[in-house]
Amino acid sequence: MNPALASLIYALGIGGLFYLNRDKSIRTSRALWMPVIWFWILGSRAVSIWLGGAPAQTVDAVMDGSPIDALVFQLLLAGGVAVLVRRRHRSLSVLKANWPIVWYFLYCLLSVIWSDFPDISIKRWIKATGDVVMALVVVTDAQPVAALRRLFSRVGFLLIPASALLIKYYPYLGRKYDPWIGTQSVTGVTTDKNLLGVTTYILALGALWQALRLWRESSLPNRSRQLLAQCTLLGFGIWILFTANSATSEFCFILGAFLMLVTRLPRIRGRPAAVHAIVLTLVLLVGLIEITGAHVAVLQALGRKPDLTGRASQIWPLLIPMAPNALLGAGFESFWLGPRMQKVWDAIPNLYVSEAHNGYLELYLNLGVIGVSLVILILVHGYRRCIAAVRIDPDLGGLMLAYVLTVVIYGYTEAGFRMLFFTWSFLLLAIMGASRISKLNGENAQPDSARLNQWSGLQLSGPTSTR
Repeated sequence: MNPALASLIYALGIGGLFYLNRDKSIRTSRALWMPVIWFWILGSRAVSIWLGGAPAQTVDAVMDGSPIDALVFQLLLAGGVAVLVRRRHRSLSVLKANWPIVWYFLYCLLSVIWSDFPDISIKRWIKATGDVVMALVVVTDAQPVAALRRLFSRVGFLLIPASALLIKYYPYLGRKYDPWIGTQSVTGVTTDKNLLGVTTYILALGALWQALRLWRESSLPNRSRQLLAQCTLLGFGIWILFTANSATSEFCFILGAFLMLVTRLPRIRGRPAAVHAIVLTLVLLVGLIEITGAHVAVLQALGRKPDLTGRASQIWPLLIPMAPNALLGAGFESFWLGPRMQKVWDAIPNLYVSEAHNGYLELYLNLGVIGVSLVILILVHGYRRCIAAVRIDPDLGGLMLAYVLTVVIYGYTEAGFRMLFFTWSFLLLAIMGASRISKLNGENAQPDSARLNQWSGLQLSGPTSTR
């Protein structure tokens, strides 16, 4: 098919998805478009690259950054802060309930002091707070569950079909040579097959959540056309996920889908103890596979090398001794700057490695043992919040739990806890969303079902504030 014709068909299809999914019965804030644009950027390519700029492949370019990208993020961040000031009571309540996240960001700010590049570190810290700001804009909406649904739809309806279009009809944009595996790989709207994989698995889980909800709630208005839109998005997502051949993202999607389906079972639905037992069983199974050495066979079955495509044999042994301070690290987002980055590029030429390809090692290099410990605290806190949410809303709680646990897995092979990275951003969104939903348990004015309907946007007593 001619690429121009394909573009027209895909554009009409994307518009059709938005049309099918419309729901005039809910009115989320217009401010929700700021997180949507934020995640459009994080889930694809930097604005400067879309405008024709090349990805930075020199040490100086990495340190300087792009003024266009900086301006876009500053405008979105300023807009998000303005919204939160108007919602300050709800925002402060969510932050107070998620104190480990606040502690982590305060420690990151403190680490600027011992960074070799404090000016760059503080700029990156300010930009990194945007992940928290955008998550707060979503969860402090008057109807946070409805806001989450619209966020997933608006982000997914654009990024996933656009990736399919670029892969099939614009290979010079949607494909590239992968120096790790020595063959051509698909990238879609992103710059790397692994980034495409993580963007797709997260959005596909969101589509699955919405499809399961629509399938179960047969009395919902406009159910059939919304279900068609979400199933179409899910189908595109699954196709892209396995076309990208990103094993970690494939596994995370399967694991996340399994958790979402299991938490919906009648014998488990709303029973935290049963969820604990399932999670513990999965942890013990993974531990047994690792201890017995069976992980080698598992990796080979997935078509992967036992050294995780050079991570365990080349990258990790090189980086671990380079940590400037085991306790404190190099300072927030400071390890991959200056001479250290050049040293890595000289040791592993032509790959332009700019991350540790392990989230926990990445944290250790930048923030030391303290930083790793704080993120583990965030994960434990998030798990507890998700379990509380599962008791109140098993469907949404199951999705939030899937995000928390899959990020733990994803962090083993990729730097999943970095600022402005899809897994980290959605981890914060999941934890904050679960914490706000779990507060329903303490509200005794209405039955749980009535409160959930109000939060989901299924009942309206008047126009919703756009603040």
